[in-house]
Amino acid sequence: MIKVTAFKWVPPFAQGLVRDLRVRWALEEAGLRYEVELLEDGEKDKAEYRTWQPFGQVPAYEENGLKLFESGAIVLRIAERSETLLPGDPAARARASEWLFAALNTIEPPIQNLAAIDLFYADQEWARLRRPDAEAAVRKRLAELAAALGDKTHLDGPRFTAGDLMMATVLRILRHTDLAAEAGLADYLARCEARPAFQRALAGQMAAFAQG
Repeated sequence: MIKVTAFKWVPPFAQGLVRDLRVRWALEEAGLRYEVELLEDGEKDKAEYRTWQPFGQVPAYEENGLKLFESGAIVLRIAERSETLLPGDPAARARASEWLFAALNTIEPPIQNLAAIDLFYADQEWARLRRPDAEAAVRKRLAELAAALGDKTHLDGPRFTAGDLMMATVLRILRHTDLAAEAGLADYLARCEARPAFQRALAGQMAAFAQG
């Protein structure tokens, strides 16, 4: 059985955004059974968990003795077992991987920077001074992404791939703003979020928080 770690509780602003959602979504798309190990407060710092996830984060992943960390690596591992996420055609598979890494390496850093300013440091003077430039960096990347998407349904054309999965989870970090909609990406994000596999993954994560 595949095992995925997740936090039992996080503050409301982070609920629905924690990165185990990416892995749950990939598993749901792939139709793979899995169980979730919920971490209580402090468990992420225990030596046993740090040997699995050296940075004390979630998700961590275990499959038949194989232990992985980092959501991108885990999603790619799952995607290799699913033509829904990685097409059979080698060129299309490469493009799906390309977009997965673009989401993590090009789009997420400026978005995460802006989110940190807004959600953690908004009352500090340095953050107020830094925010206009941080927002401008996000707007630039979103405009470039929207241009690359064009009028396509998904990033590589008509079909959804692991690249779209990762990109959608990154864009969701901006849910406290209207920046994605202003860039013309609202319909694209809505299409991704409407997928039944995403809805199941999100419901699973939120259910744990409701109990915690």
